[in-house]
Amino acid sequence: MTFRVLQNFKGGRAIIVGRRSGWEVTLETTLAKLGVVSEYPEIVGGRVQIDVRALQPERDILFIDGDLDGAVAIEVDPASRLPPVPVIGLVGVEAPSRLKALVNLGATSFLRKPVHGGAVYTSLFMGVNQFLLRSDMYSRLQDLEERRRGRREVVRAIILLMQSGLDEEAAYSLLRRESMRARQSLELYCEELLSRRARPTDISCRTTSEGLQGGKKRAM
Repeated sequence: MTFRVLQNFKGGRAIIVGRRSGWEVTLETTLAKLGVVSEYPEIVGGRVQIDVRALQPERDILFIDGDLDGAVAIEVDPASRLPPVPVIGLVGVEAPSRLKALVNLGATSFLRKPVHGGAVYTSLFMGVNQFLLRSDMYSRLQDLEERRRGRREVVRAIILLMQSGLDEEAAYSLLRRESMRARQSLELYCEELLSRRARPTDISCRTTSEGLQGGKKRAM
């Protein structure tokens, strides 16, 4: 996943969580000009009726009225602190507790009520792109963490080859070359190599061993 700034929101769907009282007309009209359709889920017993599992981050944007205390329940990822889709907070009363509630729901942008048409695009732009940026950063951090954990397997694989007569540089070059040939990350290739070496009766292990021995001659 690579972050790219999104500027065109045509084809999007705004799910507006709030009680209709007139302020939403400007929001809906402005969103329509941007190619974004608006939907208003029902609020029953103080709880909004949304199937969170059906939300699509490539299309959906949640607009949540902060004046509706506890109307929305979204599970924010505990690690990334991200909701399933971009969330834009609609702010009427700027009480710290209400702002905090919106932040806890994963809001990445805010829009004041009553809504002014000129502020909608900026809020939408910031909310969606901050969501995409944070998602991309989290994905990159996850990848780096997986690679960090996999480095232990790389070190073990290098030591294993050094025991057969290769020096450190030659062992690393051989593993890197073989992982590219197998179209795998170096970390995954080393993990699978060590797993096969742990099963000496495995035919695939012997085949890999022979391939690496041949590689050793080339490296030397």
